[in-house]
Amino acid sequence: MGAAGGRRWRGLGPKLLVSYLAVAGAGLLAAGLAIALAGPRAFANHMARMMGEPGMGGMMGPGGMAGMERLHGGPLDPALAAAFSGALRDALLAAGLAAGLVALAVSLYVTRRVAAPVERLAVASRRLAAGHYQERVPAGGDDELGELAASFNEMAAALAATERRRRELIGDVAHELRTPVAVLEGYLEGVLDGVVAPDPATWARLHGEAGRLRRLIDDLQELSRAEAGQIPLDLRPVDPAVLAQAAVARLAGPFAEKGLALEADVPAGLPPVLADHDRAVQVLTNLLTNALRYTPAPGEVRLRLRPAGDAVAFTVTDTGVGIAAEHLPHLFERFYRVDKSRSRAAGGTGIGLTIARALVEAMGGRIWAESDGPDQGATFGFTLPVARRAGRDRS
Repeated sequence: MGAAGGRRWRGLGPKLLVSYLAVAGAGLLAAGLAIALAGPRAFANHMARMMGEPGMGGMMGPGGMAGMERLHGGPLDPALAAAFSGALRDALLAAGLAAGLVALAVSLYVTRRVAAPVERLAVASRRLAAGHYQERVPAGGDDELGELAASFNEMAAALAATERRRRELIGDVAHELRTPVAVLEGYLEGVLDGVVAPDPATWARLHGEAGRLRRLIDDLQELSRAEAGQIPLDLRPVDPAVLAQAAVARLAGPFAEKGLALEADVPAGLPPVLADHDRAVQVLTNLLTNALRYTPAPGEVRLRLRPAGDAVAFTVTDTGVGIAAEHLPHLFERFYRVDKSRSRAAGGTGIGLTIARALVEAMGGRIWAESDGPDQGATFGFTLPVARRAGRDRS
């Protein structure tokens, strides 16, 4: 109790209160000293002027003249000086008491207005540090304290979102690892027990599951490097038509096997973009692969390039299953799947779009997704900056 009380009296509120009272006391003391030093002389001067003014006949008689002489020739009459000092002291004491009470009331009010929000912030920050990420403080007012409270709430919301994504990431990674590990474990137990024949088909299945594990690990490592900005980029002017041709050439076979039409609309004369050739093709390949995966045959996927101000826009539009509006803001989050029931083989890991976003943003562009709803197809697009503009910005 003693330590808590000591901390309370050393807090911001008591310090502000003492400072306000000290200012009020210093003002009263200065006023008292000024009146004590200058008051009698000022009083004598005013009395002398009054006694010398026309129309003051009673004061200009012999007694008045004598009083005037006393005022000018020597100290003020002791009785008059004592009366003046007493009246002044009483008035000053009454004014000091009234001013002290008013200063105390105002100091308490202002101290509470200033110290209470800071104290709430201190309590909330300690709870936030302890893991209570839903902690918030009232954000009222348009002054600095209100801005501080609003900033605290924004920070708390960001930390809560980060913690939520961290937990989801752990759960998603565990889920993604569970399936191939379970398949490997089951086949190996079957081989050990003699239930499964160790023939080439079995070894091929085991090799395929091991490959899935390796690809998942590679994707996680790529995602970590991309989000940390640790992927080296060889940014140089690249013809966007070359990027489109490379991506289409990679996937022409799988599109033909599935019976989907893949069309590329690349106008002539597009300006070169500042990009890493391999990474840009990787992003474009990822978008085309998603369109291939989620577009049933017969269907069509169109790759389109267009100038977009100081950038070139790459869009991939399909006639596939479409995306509901509530899923669009989350498509580029880690491990997010529109259809939660899809397996990794059918729906991928949910990392590819996250990596694509990190790569596009690292190259100075932006990425987005659009859809009119289920069974209405979808459009994924991204931009890359024109090389000339990037060159001017770097100069």
